[in-house]
Amino acid sequence: MRIRGFSLLVTVAAALALLAGTTTAGTASAAPLPVTFNFFSGIPAELSNHGGSLPGSNDFSCRPTSKHPYPVVLAHGTGGSQQTNWGTYVPLLKNEGYCVFALTYGALDELPWPGPAVGGMGLIEDSAAQFGRFVDKVLAATGASKVDVVGHSQGTVVPAYYAKYLGGRGKIDKHVSIAPAWRGSTVAGADQILPTVRKLGISAAQTPLCQGCAELDPTSDVMRKIAAGGYYYPEISYTNIATRYDEAVVPYTLGLPPGGSNVRNIVVQDGCPVDYTEHAGIAGSRRAAYFVLNALDPAHPRPVPCDRAAPLSGGAY
Repeated sequence: MRIRGFSLLVTVAAALALLAGTTTAGTASAAPLPVTFNFFSGIPAELSNHGGSLPGSNDFSCRPTSKHPYPVVLAHGTGGSQQTNWGTYVPLLKNEGYCVFALTYGALDELPWPGPAVGGMGLIEDSAAQFGRFVDKVLAATGASKVDVVGHSQGTVVPAYYAKYLGGRGKIDKHVSIAPAWRGSTVAGADQILPTVRKLGISAAQTPLCQGCAELDPTSDVMRKIAAGGYYYPEISYTNIATRYDEAVVPYTLGLPPGGSNVRNIVVQDGCPVDYTEHAGIAGSRRAAYFVLNALDPAHPRPVPCDRAAPLSGGAY
């Protein structure tokens, strides 16, 4: 009996040890995701999994921590998507312990692929409504009271419209913009051509393919509405990260409206003249990414690197 009792004790102890080991493994942090500082690093995922989510994003079982209490929602730029725009940022933020979410809005869903992967084509007000519905879904799933937003290009103005006109003001804690487009763009004479087009009776909704492009004219109704009463709300912290070589937001200073103590405007070349990133590449720049990390977690700032960063990709060379 003693032998049997001892054997039973050993068996129970072994089972408890195995259970403890399984529990520990289940709660241990997953291996870090590989991070590639290159704007194009999300494209292979879209090619292999049309309309999918990058590893580390859109896990609706994720629960924010006390260190990072707000989920991060990524808002892509014109022509981007939840995968193609965020190959650098999804793994970077996930490794930092954030719950990371991304959507594709304003896509060409009526076309065969790659149409559904080309976002930011629709009217900005419609994209803002899509964005708002996604934020509500994230808040409901995570139990968080607010989200932090990281946007690229048009991903500046879509959340801004949502905050000002669609009830999102109280649902955003930090709004970080890369290649910000707060005041639209005058590239290729858009500020001259598009008003003329409107005078001919052609609205943004009638613009072929890219209605959002037509609305990025600084004099469009949408951009005037975003500017009305000021760009910023005092209860939201804003960080705008621009590049002097921006060829889409022209001049780049259009993306840097001055603000109060809750607004920080950054130009990546200030203090780092070898960063040659432009409108796309800045979303793959390691330097810009560290500015984003510090904007999301200002209580734990880290040194911002200075790399010789290439145009288009933002990768070091």
